[in-house]
This record gives sequence, C-alpha cells and structure tokens, in this order.
Amino acid sequence: MLEGGPLLHLTASSLYEEKEVSAALDACGCGLPVVQGVARGDTPRCAAVVLDATGIATVAELRGVHELLHPVVRSVTNGGRVVVLGAVPSPRDHHQAAAQQALEGFVRSLGKELGGGRTAQLVRIAPDTVMGAASSTLGFLLSPRSAYVSGQVIGIDGPGPDGPGPGARTALVTGAARGIGAEVAAVLAREGASVVCLDVPGAAAELDAVAGRMGGTALPLDITAPDAGARIAEALPSGGLDVLVHNAGITRDRRLANMAADRWDAVLDVNLASVLHTTDHLLTVGALREGQGRVVATASIAGIAGNTGQTNYAASKAGIIGLVRSLAPRAAAEHGVTVNAVAPGFIETKMTAAVPLFIREAGRRMNSLSQGGLPVDVAETVAWLADPASSAVNGQVVRVCGQSLLGA
Repeated sequence: MLEGGPLLHLTASSLYEEKEVSAALDACGCGLPVVQGVARGDTPRCAAVVLDATGIATVAELRGVHELLHPVVRSVTNGGRVVVLGAVPSPRDHHQAAAQQALEGFVRSLGKELGGGRTAQLVRIAPDTVMGAASSTLGFLLSPRSAYVSGQVIGIDGPGPDGPGPGARTALVTGAARGIGAEVAAVLAREGASVVCLDVPGAAAELDAVAGRMGGTALPLDITAPDAGARIAEALPSGGLDVLVHNAGITRDRRLANMAADRWDAVLDVNLASVLHTTDHLLTVGALREGQGRVVATASIAGIAGNTGQTNYAASKAGIIGLVRSLAPRAAAEHGVTVNAVAPGFIETKMTAAVPLFIREAGRRMNSLSQGGLPVDVAETVAWLADPASSAVNGQVVRVCGQSLLGA
C-alpha cells in the first residue's frame, strides 16, 4: 500500500455519477482512504490523486484540470501517484477529441515533472464502459506494484470482470529459467497460479530450480520447434491454460552492415515467429480457457523507438506490438481471450550487467525516474494484465520503463 496520506478524488468534468467512480475506487484494493475533493485553500498531504476528466469536451473545460491539480500537485508524497481518468477521443466530435487528446500531452509532461518516485498515468475509458471495469487497472496504478510504470495511456473497453473461473488458474511462462521470466513465474505463483515454466533444454537445471521453488512444472522445450505449440498443449493439465506469457527472447546485436543472416533469423525466430505460431496453435485447439484466457507478450522500447545495432531485435519487438493490436479484438470476440504486451525499458538483469558502465548508467538515467527497473517491475505488470479482473484491458502495450526519454 502507498503511504503518506489519503487518495484525493477530484472531478473536473465527468461522464459518470460520483457514486460510480467512488465504488470503483473502493473496489480497486489500493487500501487508501478516499477523500472527495478539497476545500479551497486546503492542500493536505496525499499518497495519490485521481482526477476524473472523462466529461471534458472543450478547450475551455481543460481549465478545470489546472484549477484542481495546480494546488495539490506539490502535496503528493514521494512515491505517490497521479491518475487522470479520460475518455476516448471521438471521431465524430473534433472539439472533444482535441480536448481529450490534450490530456495525453498533459499527463506525459506531468510524469516528467513530478520527481521523487511519483508517477502519472492516463486511463481512457471507452464509451458505454462501466467505471467498475477500470477497478483492476486503478488498483495496479495506485499501488507500489506500478513503481516503474509512468506516463502511460491505458485503454479500458468492455464489461467489468465476471470473477475468476472455477478451480485453480494455470499459467505458462516462456524463458522462465532466469531473469524476468523467472520473476514473472514467481509473481504469478504468488497470485495463486499453478505455473508451467518453459525454457530451452540447455537451461534445464536452472529451469528445474525455478519451478521447484514455486511448486511449478518444468517444461524443457525449444520454443522455435515446429511442434512447440502441440507439445505445450499436451503438457497442460486437463483444464487448459488461463495465462500464456511470451517472455523468451534473445539478442544478436550488430549494425545492419555487419549483421550476418543467421543473426537476423535467430532473433526473429525466437522473439516473434515462435510467439505467432504457438499462440495460433493454442487458440486453434482451444487450449486457452474461453472467457478467462490471458495472453501477455513481451515487446520492448527498442521496438517503439529503435536502437543502434538492434535492427533485428527492434523489428521483432515491433512485430509483437503489431501482433497485439491485430489479434486482441479478434481473440476477445472469438475466444474470450485478452491479448496485451509489456514493453520493458532498462531493466537490471545479468544481461544488462554485462553492458559497459557508461552505457549502463545512461540507461538508468534516461527516464523520468532516473533509475533502472527490476525484473519484478515487469512481473507485476504482467500479473496485472493476467488478472481475471483485467478483462476490460485488451490490445494494450504498456511500457515498463520509468517513462524512458526514448520513444513516445
């Protein structure tokens, strides 16, 4: 739970009744007492601020954002949170679209100003979506779990959660022998999932150790094998799979002029082609539980902003973003499965520890939080997207980068 005071609930202009927003905040599980508005001249210390701006439709109404946040922004404690609730820009009303898009620039800029480990996010709620559908997202963003997520725009679209399905949940994590994958497996196990840990046969000893620590199952398998999808389906318990986390990935860095074809092929095969093929197979055979299934893939800020010497890696990670945007609406409509991605920035792992010191320090400092992230930061974001209550979060690519200065 965040510390240092209550959660201030402010309303600039809302499409929702106050009681509906209050109910969503109460249900989000952030553990903070909610204070509705503030008296004129009163600027109490607070751990978080949620500003409802869903009803803003004109430039003049944007004045309310300034009027409400200007007096309180200095009162947000270190490590605090600011969340702005907005609406989807309308294709039929360019005044509303301009005002709502303005909120994105505002939030991204605010995230760069806050300092002190504070973060700022924009949560866009689609038309005809109940506010309760945002509870899972609000709970994540208003908690310490989102410490390395800032300046993000997250869309909420669809009905609220129906609750978890019957029985224990089963999750499969690829690349689980070490680093981010091992941490994702651990966090999902902490959340009650039975975890199948997959990695290459050459990492079998590490994989067995990871699976053993959480009472999970080790599945040594080359994810690029032609029959990988079928072998995964065979290894799953009879109830099928609730969560599929595509984390396996490799780098084979070279500038394009010096990059041999085998280095290109290896990265595209592991990081992108295997994700496409295994997801297709598991959806086709019905291995992902209908109505409860969650697919979370791993992109990267390199796929958003590009990176010198990583044309192959950036192409593969940008491909993941394309996969998510195209598959998400169809997977939801046809299978009741959500498809999202995390896009890590500079995360402190054994791989980044091998980076030259100067470059490593630059990676740590080139974001709004001026620090590197940890594997658990990515894992907590994956766990939120994988949650049964996150059914209204679909087709999103969430950067876990401390609001890196690279990319959008």
